Amino acid sequence: MGFTEIFVATHDAALKRAGLLDEGGSAPAGQAVRIAGISDFEVEQLGDLAGTAVHAGGADYELTMVDVSSDSLLAVPPAMVRALADLLSYETEGEGNILDDVAGQWAAQDDMPFDAVRARTYVQQLAELANSVDDSERTGLYVWSA
Repeated sequence: MGFTEIFVATHDAALKRAGLLDEGGSAPAGQAVRIAGISDFEVEQLGDLAGTAVHAGGADYELTMVDVSSDSLLAVPPAMVRALADLLSYETEGEGNILDDVAGQWAAQDDMPFDAVRARTYVQQLAELANSVDDSERTGLYVWSA
């Protein structure tokens, strides 16, 4: 299995980045997290877990095709962006840390190629990316999966 890259961009910039990645090139640095060994399916699983954790379960966390020119580029729905961003500030009762809980649950999914410690880093990075999405700048969260 290849890798999946999750990044913040405008629609046009996302299409350009996907084009580079589709051709096997290296995408420019920027607001992105690259995770080896997962696909868009695992990103959707994370969205479901995050939504449930922030009491927003049942929303549509299915990634959607962005453009017919790229089968590998998907958009993260607004509900998932909010749920991921909320992991940074969601208040829980008791001692638990919601971000740690979600990371542990995600790492425990079938065939995940990393442990809970590494998942914690990824979930923190993805939550920060989601938090940086700015409607006024017309940016969104995108997933490119090889």
